[in-house]
Amino acid sequence: MASPSLRTGSTRIHVVSDVHGNVRDLARAGEGADALVCLGDLILFLDYADHSRGIFPDLFGVENARRIVELRTARRFAEARELGARLWAGVEEDRAAVMERAVRRQYAELFAAFPTPTYATYGNVDMPPLWGEYAGPGTSVLDGERVEIGGRVFGFVGGGLRTPMRTPYEIGDEEYAAKIEAVGEVDVLCTHIPPEVPELVYDTVARRFERGSRALLDAIRRTRPRYALFGHVHQPLARRMRIGGTECVNVGHFAGTGRPFVLQW
Repeated sequence: MASPSLRTGSTRIHVVSDVHGNVRDLARAGEGADALVCLGDLILFLDYADHSRGIFPDLFGVENARRIVELRTARRFAEARELGARLWAGVEEDRAAVMERAVRRQYAELFAAFPTPTYATYGNVDMPPLWGEYAGPGTSVLDGERVEIGGRVFGFVGGGLRTPMRTPYEIGDEEYAAKIEAVGEVDVLCTHIPPEVPELVYDTVARRFERGSRALLDAIRRTRPRYALFGHVHQPLARRMRIGGTECVNVGHFAGTGRPFVLQW
């Protein structure tokens, strides 16, 4: 079931973010829509709510997953990295090979679930080099690029900014800002992370500020897209707000809700 739409009209776009392994609902996410937009984070490495789900507990067990979630939630990142290093030290096979194999299994299922057409960009936990192998002809992968959908111009910027979490696709502020600049003026600006606004970047369950982008905020103020859509923050203090003439919307934690956000005109 889709969430309420922004407007009523003839073109209907479903938008998801933070899929985190939810293949079942992803397979239905495009029903009734002209296109699906995905804002990344397909992979489920570790489920903070259900410690039995994800690549990490599959490798190291539920108790170790519980412990590392506890450390990260307490912002004891150095201890979390030390625990991870000890666990990986007990794995004989090369770490990168183990991770890639696990990610490939998830990508094979997730990309097969995408409807046609799908327009997708990367999240901070994704592995961009692998996407080209799994994206079929009906899926357009876009990063720092624009595309017209239903007569409106959509811009896409993937990835996240660097944090102590050290997730796979974190990049520097300058590189991220360059992608924002490359997109330029659009009707709908689609990113994985939100603009750097306290109400949009604060996670009320994790009780911490996630990293938002100042360059994105500046671009919204400067270019004034109709909508700025993003995810990343699973339980934000504010899901929607206006910045000037732009409606900024966190499209929701799809792994938890199973519902796409609906954009219509």
